[in-house]
Amino acid sequence: MEKLYRILVVDDEPAIRTLLNDVFTAAGFEVVEAANGRLGIQAHLANPADLVITDLLMPQQEGIETITELSRRAPGLPIIAISGAYTGPELKMAARLGASAVFAKPFDPEQLVAAAHGLLGL
Repeated sequence: MEKLYRILVVDDEPAIRTLLNDVFTAAGFEVVEAANGRLGIQAHLANPADLVITDLLMPQQEGIETITELSRRAPGLPIIAISGAYTGPELKMAARLGASAVFAKPFDPEQLVAAAHGLLGL
């Protein structure tokens, strides 16, 4: 039986979580959603994801903090950082702190799926 890869989507915007849930579910992934970084960390610890997609600007716990904590707790975990509020410098910082790929909003959902496939070796 083929492994069902789990994607954790961490974003405070319900529309983005719904979009990514729909796109990744259609691409054959299991999707778990979290509305902020703190909830994302809890979700990952309860049931580890194979890949995390996180926004950078969120209430409770921002994406940079989330990336840093996930990288520390789960070395090698592929993380994709997305952001509409932050662009160049913040996305570069996310990459330096552990994000495997970065995308500015608005992004092409198919490019995100392609990046996930690449990061997971699919």
